[in-house]
Amino acid sequence: MQFNHLWKRVIPYQSAQYAQSYLQTCYKKKGIVDADVKSYNNSYPFMYYLEHGKNYYRLAYEAPVSIQPVLLFYGMVQLLKACLLTVDVDYPNSTSVLAHGVSTRKRKKQNYDFLFDEVKVQKNGLFTHFSQQMYNISPQENQKYTMNDLLKRIPEVNHLYLKYNNKTPSRFIGKDSEQFLYIPTSVMDDLNMTKSRLKDFLEGQLRNNCKYYDEKSDYLLFEKSESHFSNFVPPLFYHLYDNSFYLPSERELFSPFPEVIVHYLMLYNLSMICRYETDWWSELYHTYATNDFPFIIEFLQITSIKVPYLLFIFLDEQTKKS
Repeated sequence: MQFNHLWKRVIPYQSAQYAQSYLQTCYKKKGIVDADVKSYNNSYPFMYYLEHGKNYYRLAYEAPVSIQPVLLFYGMVQLLKACLLTVDVDYPNSTSVLAHGVSTRKRKKQNYDFLFDEVKVQKNGLFTHFSQQMYNISPQENQKYTMNDLLKRIPEVNHLYLKYNNKTPSRFIGKDSEQFLYIPTSVMDDLNMTKSRLKDFLEGQLRNNCKYYDEKSDYLLFEKSESHFSNFVPPLFYHLYDNSFYLPSERELFSPFPEVIVHYLMLYNLSMICRYETDWWSELYHTYATNDFPFIIEFLQITSIKVPYLLFIFLDEQTKKS
């Protein structure tokens, strides 16, 4: 997906008249008082956030990989601020929402392994705010996530897990354009469930998006409630390159966790490493001593496309009829 093709989605919002009309529709849909006034006040900040984000991503596409994490992180932050203005008319209403909202160990330990490095959730900040406002998810303060935990939720890196671990953290179950999802019963072994327990479990997980349809010898079939899903259908993972959905092979991955959150946490940590762990970061590009480099490079390529894609879908969905 080329840069110009992806970012054509921003063009309509480069009209103040359209931006105000769009925000007004968002606010009226949510029953916000004085939607016309607030949409007028927010229309230019909304446009500027999108334009600023686009500029960061454009520079990231052209920049050396060594500085891409910083550009991609701040580009994402700008897009998130635009998205927040569709659901939080007073953003930012305090300085507490301006901090990043997560932290990481500043000095890395000896024998540092990126995949097991951690980020920790803070009480206030952009991370908690956009998680609550955009996805109705409240991150737990002091909750820690390893990079490995996060990467497992990005199906585009499955091929690396297969190469290095001989198994993938999620399984292909169907194209977005298809009517049915085909859940292989072999996933029973992964989840340590019987077939009937797997059926009941998935019915509970997918009830808002799919209904149980039939059982074949090797598959449980679920019929999709819509011809196409949105960008966040827990517990499924969306594969952008294949336009398809994947089911986690590990129970820990079934918790509702939008992929936008995954990318924010990953990019925050990589941007901090890029800025403050220059020795390790530079050595990474010269020694190739561990599996860290392939995972990082693959992630940076994916996030540069997938985050704008997912957030443009979020913007589109704000004016759709319920």
